Amino acid sequence: FPRDEFKLDGDNLVWNDLPLMQLIEKHGTPMRITYLPRIGEKVDMARESFRKAFEAHDYQGSYTYFYCTKSNHFSYVIEQVLKKGVDLETSSAYDLDMIELLLDSGRMRPDATVLCNGFKDERYIRNIGRLTKRGMRVIPIIDNLAELHQLDEVIDGPCDIGIRIAAEEAPKFEFYTSRLGIGYKDIIPFYLGAVSRQKKF
Repeated sequence: FPRDEFKLDGDNLVWNDLPLMQLIEKHGTPMRITYLPRIGEKVDMARESFRKAFEAHDYQGSYTYFYCTKSNHFSYVIEQVLKKGVDLETSSAYDLDMIELLLDSGRMRPDATVLCNGFKDERYIRNIGRLTKRGMRVIPIIDNLAELHQLDEVIDGPCDIGIRIAAEEAPKFEFYTSRLGIGYKDIIPFYLGAVSRQKKF
């Protein structure tokens, strides 16, 4: 619980210096408040944490912050994230429609990277192809063996891909949902038989 954001002013609860009771009396409940300055602070905090860890362990790699669009699609949140130079992770065709609107309006850098996670239906695949044709750096994360062939049909030039590794543990709960991804035993045959033969991936 983010206690540093809350304090008491007498008997009044204050959140990020906003008097909550006054807001509740004016607007009623339930009420959802997004404190936009906190978004940038959290991005900066994550970047600084990784910088310190890299320095402490003499790690020579790099860190890229990706915002997962499914966590909040509101334009005012996405715009705050983009102001910090953050790249985006998507999980559906609708997310890519949103990205095209952001590009067309000049609110997203054309050199940004977009990670495409999730199950890719025909529309999602088509949108990935369209964004790559616009020159965007799109990295589809392959969830199953068929996706590579579907992406090959819509992507013209070189394109990096990622591979989601399926969780191999036995389901322990009735609501177990980790079915996406390629199993460990299938990754090397998949790479040798499909990925390595592709010139574009």
